[in-house]
Amino acid sequence: MIIESEKVIVSASRETVFSYVSDMNNIINLLPQDKVSEWKSTSDDCSFKVQNTAIISLVKESVEAPSKLLMKSGEKSPFPFTLTISIVEMENGECEGFLVFDGKVNAFLKMMVEKPLTNLFNYMSTKLKEIHA
Repeated sequence: MIIESEKVIVSASRETVFSYVSDMNNIINLLPQDKVSEWKSTSDDCSFKVQNTAIISLVKESVEAPSKLLMKSGEKSPFPFTLTISIVEMENGECEGFLVFDGKVNAFLKMMVEKPLTNLFNYMSTKLKEIHA
């Protein structure tokens, strides 16, 4: 299952945005605070519980500075997935940011998680824009 977030224009350089998202301690600022609990992080990984359900863990997998950060699911996640944050340079010192999720889920689970995950990744891309406004 592949989900691509909305693309947003961020009023900051690609390098600034990349530096921000590549520190996993900052991912908490992209998440809906009222739906996340049990947050733990280092500069290379993070984990959290979403709406009192599953614990999600993200581990920095690879970095293509300053355009792409690839994270993979950690051992606590309910299914394997990758999450990529892409940052495209634009004119006037701005950039475009978006997220791409690729999860290995069965058809039943897809029906349950596709809409909430789409909403989450759109929220995260919007927060990325707001943080750098």
